[in-house]
Amino acid sequence: MTDPVLILGLIAFSLLLIALPIAFWAASGRENGRTVRVLIALANLSLTSQLILRWWDSGHFPISNLYESLCFLAWACTLTQLLIERTWSSPIISAAATPIGLGCIAFASFALPDKLQEASPLVPALRSSWLVMHVSVIMASYAALLVGSILSATILFIDHRTTIELRSNSIGSGGYRQATLTPGNNSLLSLSSVNIGNGEQLDNLSYRTITVGFLLLSLGIVSGAVWANEAWGSWWSWDPKETWALICWLVYASYLHVRLNRGWHGRKPALVAVGGFGVIAICYVGVNLFGVGLHSYGWFFGN
Repeated sequence: MTDPVLILGLIAFSLLLIALPIAFWAASGRENGRTVRVLIALANLSLTSQLILRWWDSGHFPISNLYESLCFLAWACTLTQLLIERTWSSPIISAAATPIGLGCIAFASFALPDKLQEASPLVPALRSSWLVMHVSVIMASYAALLVGSILSATILFIDHRTTIELRSNSIGSGGYRQATLTPGNNSLLSLSSVNIGNGEQLDNLSYRTITVGFLLLSLGIVSGAVWANEAWGSWWSWDPKETWALICWLVYASYLHVRLNRGWHGRKPALVAVGGFGVIAICYVGVNLFGVGLHSYGWFFGN
């Protein structure tokens, strides 16, 4: 393999692969997590170099096929992770978020056939200034929503491991409550207090990250409608990607609704966010790989 773009992808994969077990080691309290952040930053730098080089070689924004979009998604996920860790530098963030970027670059580097990893000319419909605006914003929204959702899943994991149940109070708002703790067990109470604090912090970070992702998704859907009208003469055609993007928008709109209007926190909105993670997987991976509709990067049954 001599293509420097592919080599940079493998370097990013190797760095994230090394970072993953260290992240879990740090989350267990045996390391402070600084090493993981350095590795994630280096992986993000490698992905940045890869995307710039592909852009230089192809002459267009590098997000026109499945390989490029996966690399861009890995770049956006690692960048989102680094930005979140500037807010709360916790090994829990690295342990939760690193697998997303690793999975994206691993799939791009090892699962896709060589033909889909090569740069190709843009199809006529993509030769538009809307390419950068629409696709990059959509992919950035996916990154924020995926990372925010995985943080919500981590809340559920912490809840399960520490027997802390997140319940709604009598007026409908949620809160963190001790489930099976007694004052006589001081060590357990101390550990639980730490995990309750972690859960609250994760809940807040998940909410803020998903909010950013939702705003980006909204902007991406609107810009996509404008581009579709310009390219195909129709604002909305119920293409499979458009339909699943709308479903994704509705799921996360529901998440924000129950947070803002119902006052839910913790477990209940986390379950909604985890459901959104699955919807994004179908919207992005499922529709693209099976080559259905105008937005596909067909592999199994597509072009």
